[in-house]
Amino acid sequence: MVRRHVASHENHERWLVSYADFITLLFAFFVVMFASTQSDRERARAVSDSVRDALEHGQFSNVLSTVLGRGRHEASRPPLNAERVALSDNPPPLQAPADLHASLEALRRALPDELAASKVGLRLEDRGLIVSLRESGFFASGDDRVDPEGYPILASIATVIQGLPNPIRLEGHTDAVPIHNSRFRSNWELSAARAIAMMQLFSERYGIAVSRLAIAGYAENAPADTNDTVEGRAHNRRVDLVVLSAEAVKSEPAAVSRPR
Repeated sequence: MVRRHVASHENHERWLVSYADFITLLFAFFVVMFASTQSDRERARAVSDSVRDALEHGQFSNVLSTVLGRGRHEASRPPLNAERVALSDNPPPLQAPADLHASLEALRRALPDELAASKVGLRLEDRGLIVSLRESGFFASGDDRVDPEGYPILASIATVIQGLPNPIRLEGHTDAVPIHNSRFRSNWELSAARAIAMMQLFSERYGIAVSRLAIAGYAENAPADTNDTVEGRAHNRRVDLVVLSAEAVKSEPAAVSRPR
């Protein structure tokens, strides 16, 4: 008997094997991605906890300096006082401004030689106690760097005003002679720069709270004396430290709490 050879049919479902392998690999890929996401989330949580801890313990400036890679000298600075951070973020409400007559008399007693030499001027106006810091005692001509020889005078002034609750405005003034050098293009820039230099000294060196300070630059537009004489122009080149009176404080911008 002759056996007939029966032809086998071609298997058209073999693609299912490859498809199943692909689905398995795809599932494994998503499992790995999900695991990686969970790991990153843990790292993010750890970073967040570190930053929160730095903020709460006054170490934020050091952490930030290290993260930004500003160098060892920045990272090695002493930690910022936590109380000062809290004050800057939530400045205390302003107390009632003090009577300034007593402060005027205290400054007169503390600075007799400087007043006689016209390095400092004192006057009391409706807007407050004005201490004129004239160029001859604190600045070189056309410059905004405060002469260290003037530091003792500023220290005496800071001692008197430090305990006052009043806001302080530092106003830069020049004479009417135009300036244009490599550093300043106009009297506006010079007057503002000198006010800023004084603000930084009173804040950083003498501990006056920055929340009390403001600056303004008037160039030659608010002279204290005539610009027609040498002496008058010398009086006009100054930074006026104005301890604002109770009446002047009413026109100041209200403090706004920072959003959290």
